[in-house]
Amino acid sequence: MTAQDPKQDAGQNARHDADRIYQMIRSSLVELFRLDPARITPEARLADDLEIDSIDAVDLVDQVKRATGRKVSAEDFRSVRTVSDLARVVERLVQS
Repeated sequence: MTAQDPKQDAGQNARHDADRIYQMIRSSLVELFRLDPARITPEARLADDLEIDSIDAVDLVDQVKRATGRKVSAEDFRSVRTVSDLARVVERLVQS
């Protein structure tokens, strides 16, 4: 039996957390807006590709808060353009 490198374990855990956050966001988009899951990719632009408007964004942020216990601030959300942007913001909040 070989010992795991702590840095490797941390990297695997971070990747698992990122995947879990992405899946939570993806599920939220499907549930809230009845989107086809095939349209939701990390590169999908919320407004242009998924047609998420500002009112929808409020619902999405509320769903993220319920799922994570962390609130995405308006300031943080201003930088969000894609699904992966939102996942990075949520990941940062969860890790803080």
